[in-house]
This record gives sequence, C-alpha cells and structure tokens, in this order.
Amino acid sequence: MRIAVYSGSFDPLHIGHQAIMEYLTRVRDFDWVYLVISPQNPLKSPEKALSAQKRYEEAIQAVRRHPDLHVWVDNIELAMPAPHYTVKTLDALKKREPDNDFTLVIGADNLNGIHKWRDAPRLLNEYGVAVYPRIGFDIEQIRKTLFEECRNIPAPYVLDSYSTRTMEGTVGFEDAPEFLYKIQIIDAPVVNISSTEIREAQDKGIDMSEFLM
Repeated sequence: MRIAVYSGSFDPLHIGHQAIMEYLTRVRDFDWVYLVISPQNPLKSPEKALSAQKRYEEAIQAVRRHPDLHVWVDNIELAMPAPHYTVKTLDALKKREPDNDFTLVIGADNLNGIHKWRDAPRLLNEYGVAVYPRIGFDIEQIRKTLFEECRNIPAPYVLDSYSTRTMEGTVGFEDAPEFLYKIQIIDAPVVNISSTEIREAQDKGIDMSEFLM
C-alpha cells in the first residue's frame, strides 16, 4: 500500500490538517495517511514532549469524528527514544511494515529547511516527500535547488548510503542505483490558520471550535 506519513505535534488538529489529509487520500490516491504524533521536534522547544500522550488521545477523537477518512493515528514515536528524527521514524515504519511504501508529507517551509534534518539526503532518496503549499514559499524553486544539489552529492555518500542497505557488504560504486531526490508537489488547499493561533485565541477565551477538526 501507498502510505502518506504526516508527522507533527498537531496541537490541536484543525481544518487545515483535515484538508491536507482529505486531498492525500481522495485526490493523490494514497491508501492511508498515518498521522504520526511527534512527542518532540528536535528543532523546537522540549516542552511539547510533556503533552504527547494527551495530543495522541485528542487526535484519535478528532479522527473518529471523520470516519470517511482513511487516517490512522500512529503512536510509534511515543515509544521511541529521543531525539525523534523523522528518518528514524520512517525506518521504524518500514521495518514494521516492509511491504508498504512510505512517503513523508511536509509543507514548503519544511522543505526549505530540510538541510537541518538528520540524514536529509537519504530521507529524500529512500522515502521521498509530498510537499504542500505554504504562503511565502516557492515550492518549485526550492525543489529545483534541491535537485541541483542532488546531482552534486559526493560519490562516497551515495556508496555509503547504498552499501548499508545491502546484505553482501561493500559494493562498487558502479553497481549502486541512481541517487535521486523524490520530491512531489501536491496542490493541497491552503487554509490560513495554525495550531498556535488557535491555542492563543483559546487562551483569551475565544471560541475556535469552527476551526477544529
């Protein structure tokens, strides 16, 4: 099956997240979306880790309100040791479900900063990403820049990446598969609301229920 891995804090899940998941399963023909609740983004404040179980339970309730969606709320990262690098999560999913094909779902803002991610070249080559629009980010240009970078990746990196996935040991570089970034752009709808804005409004006593999933 083709699985879209949509990872994040989802604090809380809102109609923007819902629109992306609907697009992935109804337009892009992914069989399922795995909504992976991340305890802690290594690039952000550590305080999120304290609410991970609560966010996981709330996400389950939100998804249950939309039984027509092919979405599975996955707690795989809750049992994994920190730091929670996305490539480690994808590796764990592939080990758990070797017959499935996994693609990471991210926004254009994350694609723009993906150099900061652990093993980003391997992630982009082995799993690939489906990228949805973000206001202020030119996805086409970001992808073009990354494709140019991919062509200039030193051969030893490609060889090391490949040889670690072989059972026979070290192989000659001429035997390694072509090293390519898999970056697909998805024309998912842009909903101009964020979880942070919702939380801040709720703290002021504003009813934001119309924006919640």
